[in-house]
Amino acid sequence: MMGNQGASQAPLFYAFNLEDHVPRDHLLRGIGRFLDLSDLRRHLAPFYSHTGRPSIDPELMIRMLVIGYCFGIRSE
Repeated sequence: MMGNQGASQAPLFYAFNLEDHVPRDHLLRGIGRFLDLSDLRRHLAPFYSHTGRPSIDPELMIRMLVIGYCFGIRSE
């Protein structure tokens, strides 16, 4: 239905901050401090197509693979 709804949607959402739930001395924070992948997108840009669906972010993919290796997760 179009128009102004009387009820607020605030109860449908909740506030969650990941920084508040990961301890300061956690392994992933150490990896994040030393693993610099900022130039990866620029180096891989020629290999990505400009048509079709967007691909997975290469920086995110590498980070997921490193985390999987560190925690013994065998599946991508």
